Amino acid sequence: MCELSLRRARAGTPPTATALAVLSLKEALLEAVQDQDLATGELFELALMVNHLLDAAGALSFETYVQGREEIIRRQSRQLLELSTPVVQLWRKVLAVPLIGNLDTARSQVVMENLLEGIQTHEASVAIIDITGVPTVDTSVAQHLIQTVKAVRLMGADCVISGVRPGIAQTIVQLGIDLSDILTRATLADALATAMRLTGDADDTPEVPKLP
Repeated sequence: MCELSLRRARAGTPPTATALAVLSLKEALLEAVQDQDLATGELFELALMVNHLLDAAGALSFETYVQGREEIIRRQSRQLLELSTPVVQLWRKVLAVPLIGNLDTARSQVVMENLLEGIQTHEASVAIIDITGVPTVDTSVAQHLIQTVKAVRLMGADCVISGVRPGIAQTIVQLGIDLSDILTRATLADALATAMRLTGDADDTPEVPKLP
């Protein structure tokens, strides 16, 4: 019964249809009960038992369906969060997470997890968190960024925050948030240049040919 409800939930079948499908068995079973050669009292008790059993089965199927749909929604939300916070390898041992939109607790947790996994996978030594696409930075967002930086450092890597625009810089100062021990840069290009110096690859950057 539970497996049936879960399959219907994954298929997008409405929960009422699932419950009605279970309850539709009641009529067939009651007809089968009436065909039994039993006394009136026994028939009544058997019919009552069938009613109770299928009512409970219908309620269970509805509850299982709802739980299954909630799990699907949670999984899809998680997948959307991961898609919105990609970890990109910019250079040897240099990773970046370009953030776009608001940064709440759930998303910041995904950012931290994905970034730490990326550092381990790519053996990165520098991680860049680009907040150019973050519209505002309040105390909550700043705390999330600080926690992510600390986690990156525990992995043995340096962290650079880029995309600190004048308005965001003023807001951070007005809020009294101390980012003095964190490397910050105005643009992603500046952050990449800093990261390459930290990794010792600055001299390997190909020169751009000058126009005649």
